[in-house]
Amino acid sequence: MNNFRKYFSESTLSLILGVLVVLVLGLVAYKIFKGRNVVPTELTQKVTEVSTPSGELTSPTASVALPVEHTVTAGETLWSIAQRYYRSGYNWVDISKANGIKNGNKIAVGQKLTIPEVSVRKPVAVSSQVKVTPVVKSSAISTEKYTVLKGDSLWSVSVRAYGDGFRWKEIASANKLVNPRLIHAGNVLTIPRP
Repeated sequence: MNNFRKYFSESTLSLILGVLVVLVLGLVAYKIFKGRNVVPTELTQKVTEVSTPSGELTSPTASVALPVEHTVTAGETLWSIAQRYYRSGYNWVDISKANGIKNGNKIAVGQKLTIPEVSVRKPVAVSSQVKVTPVVKSSAISTEKYTVLKGDSLWSVSVRAYGDGFRWKEIASANKLVNPRLIHAGNVLTIPRP
């Protein structure tokens, strides 16, 4: 060991050991994830069918009489199996429930799954109309006393009293507040006037 230290400094040894650790971890990660289908191709395809908001579920379009038993093959996911039988990957949830699968990512090659007879799930179109709710503007504070309402902050009170949120410090000082961030509904604040 001492001969080895003659040729390499401590920082060089640390660098070499660090590189070895990174290489070993990289190889282990490669072995673990090597053949795993991370994102099913069905998820990357554009959704072209959208049902009306009143009909979230439609009848099955598959030509196979359900229920049926399916044996999982390499590369299959619950999504791809649902695509095959229902022409909708969203039915993977029904397959999972029918087979008592708690984690949909953990199905094994050769595993037998019951494909239940259920309605086909389709994505529901989201309305592009946005509801606009009017903002109720708080009235200006013109009195020297103000009762705090739920949702008030010193900043909002200062804006309503002075038209300037940065003057909240004046209100905090006039009321000898220990913690200016903490005011409660029902508190009566003195609003200093020039």
